[in-house]
Parts: sequence; structure tokens; C-alpha cells
Amino acid sequence: MTDHLLTEIDGPIAYATFNRPETRNALSLEMRQRMGEFLTEIEHDDSVRCLILRGSGDHFMAGGDVKSMAEIVKTTTAAERRGMFEARIHNLHPMIFALRRLRKPVIGSVQGGCAGAGLSFLLACDMAVAADNAFFTLAYIHIGTSPDASGTFFLPRTVGMKKAMEIAMLGDRFDAATAESLGIVNRVVPADNLAVETRALADRLAAGPAHAIGNTKELLNASLGNSLEAHLAREAESFADCSTTEDWAEGVTAFAEKRKPQFKGR
Repeated sequence: MTDHLLTEIDGPIAYATFNRPETRNALSLEMRQRMGEFLTEIEHDDSVRCLILRGSGDHFMAGGDVKSMAEIVKTTTAAERRGMFEARIHNLHPMIFALRRLRKPVIGSVQGGCAGAGLSFLLACDMAVAADNAFFTLAYIHIGTSPDASGTFFLPRTVGMKKAMEIAMLGDRFDAATAESLGIVNRVVPADNLAVETRALADRLAAGPAHAIGNTKELLNASLGNSLEAHLAREAESFADCSTTEDWAEGVTAFAEKRKPQFKGR
């Protein structure tokens, strides 16, 4: 088993930690393989209620391993590189699909650099908490390529098209406060409090009604691709589905009794 991605389950919270601090957690083939395996492991584990994605050391993720790409330039033809990188990038896609399909909230916890594919992965998370020392750049343009790992899908949906064009085409670096103002992260906290604040958010989500949270994530993911008519029908179906759960019965009963609900995830 690779140590490029550390995985852990602590109570209702799962952690996936990019673990190549010597390369600012640059993405490796082993990292993406283990991520896919771990997401499969927790997908149907009802005891896991939230996933935190983070980086070890001082940074979240610097994106792809550009040094290894430079070596590839020396040993391959243009045609060979086309096939190689298309296959590699397609290999990323199951991980992105799994993150979005997961019926549990995914929180990105960001310190230091979040660049390239690191920013793409963060955009694919459901929520994000950033340390006040975090900085961001899509960066691909600086090595003469376009973004991958879902960056151009989620970026305009998050910040709007014109701002997305600026971030992607200029590749400028921006700070945590700017990321918060653009909606890329939900909140910015002191660096020393990042782990505690991220866990507090995860625990709050984990204490919620798991089925309703899963349905809500599915509805929001589907919203931009549905017609209004289709989406309203899907909302009605989802609400009715939630009404069959023990958590819904507890929620409405607690409301009527003017007390805090105690959700069990059932």
C-alpha cells in the first residue's frame, strides 16, 4: 500500500491526506489509485458521515509533478506524450466522479499552496476551509497547458465565467481572503486553528440527517443540468424519500416539541 495518500477513519469522520510533503504533495499515480480505493471503501460505510481532504506538511497540493514531466520531454515524442497524458488524465476521472457521487459531505482543508490539480480537487469538494496562510493558483497556463481534473467544469460554476477566464488564462496567485470572496472556500481561519475548525465543521455535518444531506448533495449537483420542470419533480421525489426516514420523523417531532433533534443517520 502506498504512503503517498494517508487514509484514516476517526469516528464518523474519514481523512484522506496527500502525503508527499517533499514535493508539496504533487500528484502521483499511487496517490490517485489509493484515493479511488478509499472512496470506494467509505462510499457504503454508513458509519462514515463526512470526508476531509487535506495535505501533509506545509501545503495542500502543488498539482502535477512538473519535474517528472520535464524528464518525459527528454525521452518521448510529441505523439507519445499525447497518448501518455490523455491516458493519465482519464485515470483521474473516476476519483472526481467518486468525490461528487459520495453521499457524504467532502471538506477540503487547505494550508499553504493549493495549485494546479490541487485547486481542481478543492473545487470538486463540497465545502472548504482555508488557513489564513493559504494561497491559490490554477497555474496550468505557466507550463503551457490547459487545466484538467475538473478545474474548468467547477471553476465557472463557482466564480462565474469572466472571473474563471481570468484565473485560468492568467494563472495569477491569490490569497485566502480572495478565495473566500470568490466562493472557492467557505471560511478562512488562523493557520494554527485549521485542523480544529475543519473538524468542527465536519462534526456538525456528521451530526446531521445523513440521508437528507446525501439527497441535498445530489440535488445541488444535478441542478445546473436540469430543466426547472425536471428539477422540481426531482425535488418532490427527494422530499418524499426523506419523509420515510427515522431522522425526518425525529426532525419534525423535535420541531413540534421545541427541542434540538437527535439525528441517528437512519
